[in-house]
Amino acid sequence: MEFTKTVQISGDKDKYTISPEIKKYALLDLGFEQTNRGNFEYLGSLDTDNPFKPVARLRILINSDLDGFKMETLSGNGLRKINIFNHQRAAEFIQQYHYILDEMVARQIFTK
Repeated sequence: MEFTKTVQISGDKDKYTISPEIKKYALLDLGFEQTNRGNFEYLGSLDTDNPFKPVARLRILINSDLDGFKMETLSGNGLRKINIFNHQRAAEFIQQYHYILDEMVARQIFTK
């Protein structure tokens, strides 16, 4: 998967676009970590019951130029993509997913 300016997760009605106002320090404040290639990666739990051994995770990778990103929902071990909108615990995962992304929109990482 290549970096794009706009991403929509399967099942989600919202599309997210990388903000022109994005700042590196805001990424670090929100829990992104810089990779060896200079990209910024966020790997957050969508499981409110057990955040340390989650059933679902949100992974966001923003390129080093801050002009493109990838976003996907993964299984707890991170090995396969899952659709949280079809999961038996969908309501819980969707609420956490939107909470995380709404905070990123408020901090000008993304726009809806």
